[in-house]
Amino acid sequence: MKNRIKELRKNLGLRQEDMAAQLGVTRQTINAIENNKYNPTLDLAMKIAKLLELPVESIFLLEE
Repeated sequence: MKNRIKELRKNLGLRQEDMAAQLGVTRQTINAIENNKYNPTLDLAMKIAKLLELPVESIFLLEE
């Protein structure tokens, strides 16, 4: 699964540290998700979508 988190986060002017703090995870977790090394849990994916104010399906994209 690919995602657009890095692009969307930067558009909002958020650092990885800021996003991590708001989501209750570590900066390393955000970094791993952005680099497609870790797929977040459904709960975390929904929290990310809420933070970014976008539908989850516009953030996470299934690879074909």
